[in-house]
Amino acid sequence: MTTPSPLTQDELKALVGKAALQYVVPGAIVGVGTGSTVNHFIDALAGMKDQIRGAVSSSVASTERLKALGIPVFDANEVESLAVYIDGADEIDGHGCMVKGGGAALTREKIVAALASRFVCIVDESKLVPALGRFPLPVEVIPMATQHIARRFAALGGTARMRLRDGQPLVTDNGQHILDVTGLSITDPLGFESQVNQWPGVVTVGVFAHQKASVGLVGTTQGVVKTFTY
Repeated sequence: MTTPSPLTQDELKALVGKAALQYVVPGAIVGVGTGSTVNHFIDALAGMKDQIRGAVSSSVASTERLKALGIPVFDANEVESLAVYIDGADEIDGHGCMVKGGGAALTREKIVAALASRFVCIVDESKLVPALGRFPLPVEVIPMATQHIARRFAALGGTARMRLRDGQPLVTDNGQHILDVTGLSITDPLGFESQVNQWPGVVTVGVFAHQKASVGLVGTTQGVVKTFTY
């Protein structure tokens, strides 16, 4: 008897992306995030595009993917609220608090999350952590404040590095830069997010505690597991 091969990380992402369809409200506009797991959700969403009005997207990349599949995309300013926002995370704890921004879309992701009544986080099991801080923390910053903010993180024990692309500072969809901060253990995500967001020059810190996930769907080798519902 042949033992089936374990699912790859990409297969787990596809599994959980498809599972998120059950949270899409027919006739509504769906909030759509950014990243490799969300790409699988977008591909699955195309199969029911005639049942929704369209989407609000958190990035240029997701907008292009949605439009290519024939899904209308609305500007966030055109909607008052969203029933659900579906997005991934770079890491997530057992309370629904997340670190996001590996795809450099954290500010727009936080805006769309704030519009939504429910945040459904879709991840593979490698993203589960007991405490935030294992993944380098993305912080979107105004370029002239970069070194000042890096020094403030150093005072907290963190090391901030400018994110580069092709040897040059990465420029976000908002025209800003990103610092990735290592060496932190974020035991109070809500307080930490509030603190860093007050620093002059910070556009958004990649801790999602004020806009934490209300539902967690985790792709595991045993299938999709719902980890919490708030």
